[in-house]
Amino acid sequence: MNYKIKELPKEERPRERLITEGVDKLSNDELVSIILKTGTFDKSAKDISIEILKMCKDITDLKNITIPMLKQIKGIGDVKAIEFIATIELGRRIFLAKPCQNNKKLCNPKDIWQDTKYLFFGKKQECFYCLYFDNKQILIERKLLFMGTINRSVVHPREVFKEAYLLSASNIICMHNHPSGDVTPSKQDLDFTTNLVEIGRMQGIPVIDHIIVSDNSYYSFYENKNIFTV
Repeated sequence: MNYKIKELPKEERPRERLITEGVDKLSNDELVSIILKTGTFDKSAKDISIEILKMCKDITDLKNITIPMLKQIKGIGDVKAIEFIATIELGRRIFLAKPCQNNKKLCNPKDIWQDTKYLFFGKKQECFYCLYFDNKQILIERKLLFMGTINRSVVHPREVFKEAYLLSASNIICMHNHPSGDVTPSKQDLDFTTNLVEIGRMQGIPVIDHIIVSDNSYYSFYENKNIFTV
């Protein structure tokens, strides 16, 4: 027999247990049921929360859940789906995002990856960013210049250097993600980087690195001696 949350003894309800015992004592389905707030005539919020969790291999897969996926479950309409997705995104930003601050000195590829990886976390498309620095290697600005498909990002060097001139940048570091998780540069990546470095040399605004990232790792052209700026 399924019980509605309001039919449970007050001390066993998720909201009350969160207050009296602490949020860390709640199960995943209890946390989800608090987000959902209510169930339906024949299903409690906890029943629906269990159905949501069954859609995922493990709890981390919730980051990939979508509104259409949620609306497949009876009892979840537009409002509940939107609120749930918003909650997931807020959690992602709180725990994964360390906003990229301007006027910060970034001197090595690992620091740059750690400082900016939240920009790429969970992205299913390739995103191409340029980080623009002054002559003391202080970050002036970072710009998202292009978004591509899952395996291709069309980048034109003109846009890269136009922003550099507007910002009076002294050098550039390029970054893009590989949604597959494999950060090994493709031939296209190698050719593009070689071309970009050559243009930067002629323009007097060197491209000093190109960093390919995934959620868990990175590849630096500079560290791997695949980039030459002089």
